[in-house]
Amino acid sequence: MIIPVAILSLCGASAPLAAQVPLPNVGQAIGQGVGLPTIEPLGRIVDPVNQLGQDIVRDASQLLRERERMLDRFVRRNRATVEFDREGNPARRGELLVMDLAPDASRALRAAGFGVLPQEELEGLGFAVTRLAVPEGMSLAEAERQVSLLAPHASVASDAIHFQSGTAPPLMLGQASASAATTVPVGIIDGAASARIGRFPTRGFAEGAPRDSNHGSAIAHLLLQAGVSDIRVADVYGSDPAGGNALAIARGLGWLVAGGSKVVTVSLVGPRNALLERAIAAVRREGAVVVAAVGNDGPAAPPAYPASYDGVVAITGVDGNDRALIEAGRALHLDYAAPGADIIARDARNRRVRLRGTSYATQLAAARIAQAMAAGGNWRTIVDREAVDLGEAGADTTFGRGLLCARCAGR
Repeated sequence: MIIPVAILSLCGASAPLAAQVPLPNVGQAIGQGVGLPTIEPLGRIVDPVNQLGQDIVRDASQLLRERERMLDRFVRRNRATVEFDREGNPARRGELLVMDLAPDASRALRAAGFGVLPQEELEGLGFAVTRLAVPEGMSLAEAERQVSLLAPHASVASDAIHFQSGTAPPLMLGQASASAATTVPVGIIDGAASARIGRFPTRGFAEGAPRDSNHGSAIAHLLLQAGVSDIRVADVYGSDPAGGNALAIARGLGWLVAGGSKVVTVSLVGPRNALLERAIAAVRREGAVVVAAVGNDGPAAPPAYPASYDGVVAITGVDGNDRALIEAGRALHLDYAAPGADIIARDARNRRVRLRGTSYATQLAAARIAQAMAAGGNWRTIVDREAVDLGEAGADTTFGRGLLCARCAGR
């Protein structure tokens, strides 16, 4: 899934300046070029703060409505394999994921008609998950309620779907030069990258995977341009309509970290999920840094995951004038911003394309983190030192701790 064209129309050069700023930061937008009114007779004064706030709320609301329509269309198109879970999020139909399932609870679930598959030890993560087949005719939402009653001490999750957070319109552009190289291994959770981009160790975690994708190819190419030479790819999409699910992502994370990836980029967004949250924590205990996009559903959307999990480096995007992307989503915390518009890379057919979205900002940030790790010492200290402070002085909710990769190749 990519960001709909309807949203892109909000983000082009014709969008008003007010539409380039996330919801909470009206004052910052005024400081970026929206002037105060000249004095006019009473009743004719236009209050730019109020007008700007109205414009931002309108655009944020439109993005949120488009997100809801997109999710509804996605579930209707794939109703054989996808349905809404108890929280209203798309998930794999007819299947739940359970951790810490006791034997007596397993017997109770079987007696209630659930199919209990053997436990699966997740490679590189140090814990197991049990898949439950939902009884025929029972909705996923009702199944979640039943399992929470029959297995009250277990951790239960739907196999929630996560969506890619970028788009690649086919505009022919010039080639960008490479940045400083690093040999720190970087792993990608996404679709597979085309062999035309490079030959990377790749494993599929979805039906039909590995399968070349434009999104995965562009991400791999951006990392190459930014100087990352050791890349591994976990394809969690393939041709599976329910690709990008939580179990596939967890399996991919484990495989990447077991294979030595020190930085893992996840340019996907979805809801909070107990399985994926545990997988992220396991990866971090192994010393890997997870870098994730805040998504492109706008500032009024729910917090994006995995960017919102504890310890994940959450990345937002800015345009060529260092203004926050209108479509940038939000997380429960924000670490850094990076260029997310007018970026150049290559798609699965090796065509040069212009990219926009927080997916691509995430790759540039991940490359800088990998380079900082290669330098030794604390990568955070190194990255903080080079981050360009934007907006309010110090860390803020629009740009985090500052802009990374302001002059990276591909911008």
